[in-house]
Amino acid sequence: MTHRIFKSEKPFTLESGYILPEYHLAYTTYGKLNSTKDNTVWIFHALTANSNASEWWAGLVGNGKVFDPEKYFIVCVNIPGSCYGSLGPLDKNPETGEPYFHDFPLFTTRDMIRTYQPLTKYLGIEKIQIGIGGSMGGQQLLEWAIEEPGLFEYIFPIATNARHSAWGIAFNASQRMCIEADSTWKEKKADAGIEGMKAARSIALISYRHYDTYHASQSEHHIDKLENYKSESYQKYQGEKLGKRFNAFSYYYLSKGMDAHNVGRGRGSIENALQQIKAKTTVIGVNTDILFPLSEQQFIADNVPGGKLDAINSLYGHDGFLLEFEQIQAIITDTI
Repeated sequence: MTHRIFKSEKPFTLESGYILPEYHLAYTTYGKLNSTKDNTVWIFHALTANSNASEWWAGLVGNGKVFDPEKYFIVCVNIPGSCYGSLGPLDKNPETGEPYFHDFPLFTTRDMIRTYQPLTKYLGIEKIQIGIGGSMGGQQLLEWAIEEPGLFEYIFPIATNARHSAWGIAFNASQRMCIEADSTWKEKKADAGIEGMKAARSIALISYRHYDTYHASQSEHHIDKLENYKSESYQKYQGEKLGKRFNAFSYYYLSKGMDAHNVGRGRGSIENALQQIKAKTTVIGVNTDILFPLSEQQFIADNVPGGKLDAINSLYGHDGFLLEFEQIQAIITDTI
């Protein structure tokens, strides 16, 4: 496993029209590119993860796993806007010499994959055998498979969609309102809005899980209890946990990037965009996912030529894509 920084000193124009004079990406690789350059696996991470895929997808990435570094050259890039090494809101704005903070530009999922394209050339990658990603990672994967139809041999978009839904945008908007309600949010400092972000994470968690998830793990066993409920302390714990490893600026702007996800933008229609995909496509959904319901994955499979849908069963809702290793591995090994 190797962690590196890729730097591009060429101006980069975002969909918004904003021009970055330069940018950098933190990325992690496992294994080596073979002599025929046909063994690359590109993993796309979700909203608050990092480029160390073996950390958050330990059941799929590593020696003896379905994505084994002995067999594959595995690449995962930290998405721009995040706080794990790629260009983000706490980095210095070359135009002002000060951190971007509230002036950080909007990166759409399409912008994200376009920053990755020069990295593939730098790494000597000409073909990607397998592209895989869940949630916001799956959104990026679809964008790239449309943008460069000949690049991927197989793609596995998981628990994702072709356009972020009104339901998903409402959740993200509510989370940003929590951050905006934090009295420190307007301050230009690294921990601005952090208490609001903790509340935002609590809202997000409800969308990531399912009624049955909470019923199974957070139900009370004492019928006379009047306060201090398990599910309440769990929500607070998850907010505190994220507060120790993330910042409100990244959370705020990445959620806006997710809201802007729409593969049909500038391509006639969503259906027309999906029909450009040439990769062998297996879409994976989670049967209890309320944030990215199965109907969204079915839509992708129906509109990608030769696409198919596999659903996995999980108690954990949307987060099932991070936890149901065995089911996901079985689908992958049955496909490739």
